[in-house]
Amino acid sequence: MTKPILIEILDGVQTLTINRADKKNALTQEMYGQLADALRDAEDNPDIRVSLITGVADSFTSGNDIMDFIQNPVSGEDAPVIRFLYALAEVRKPLVAAVNGLAIGVGTTMLLHCDLVYAADTATFSLPFVNLALVPEAASSLLLPRMLGHQRAAELLMLGETFTADFAHDAGIVTAVVPARELQEKALGTAKKLAAKAPEALRLTKSLMKANTDQVLQAMRTEGAAFAGRLTSPEAREAMQAFMERRSPDFSKFS
Repeated sequence: MTKPILIEILDGVQTLTINRADKKNALTQEMYGQLADALRDAEDNPDIRVSLITGVADSFTSGNDIMDFIQNPVSGEDAPVIRFLYALAEVRKPLVAAVNGLAIGVGTTMLLHCDLVYAADTATFSLPFVNLALVPEAASSLLLPRMLGHQRAAELLMLGETFTADFAHDAGIVTAVVPARELQEKALGTAKKLAAKAPEALRLTKSLMKANTDQVLQAMRTEGAAFAGRLTSPEAREAMQAFMERRSPDFSKFS
């Protein structure tokens, strides 16, 4: 059976590869749990200096597996997806991302917590939460307006339209855009450079830059409560039904 999350540790770099190509690397609760555990375990493993997240085939991740979320609703802070989001906010070691393709929803919001993000020139991004009658997560409602200003953040979060790697770079979501064939080499090479540096100095530097962790966690909790409420809303039911029927949702009956 194919493992949905591949974990490799080499030269001080832990590479976490989302490996579910047939579902565009959509994330299940089980996969969130594996990612959360890997990031947490790396904190206490001296053989790991840096973690790198990437995906297989043409997708980084298409976001949440909708059917899995319907069948396994999030409940409490022990839910795998919540543990993953908290891990993103709290890990002290450097975190690098190599966005090899489609990055939808959490595929984009997780990047706001990475220290360095490299994207293939063919990668595309979107934050379609409102389109699914949901709300943003991963503290993106806090972090994106800080990065972009209210209007540009509103364009991404309220319209939910697809944007390019170049736009993501201009917005500061992505460190650099590279040709797709060079992506893994670039991201892994950078991760190895970080792994060779003084580890405590790196951790302290990261903690100084992320001094607002408590505020980020509080934003995640606030978003999480709103997100959980939205999952059972009539609007969300219409959106999920439309998704499964492969049609556009009809929100005209809601006020």
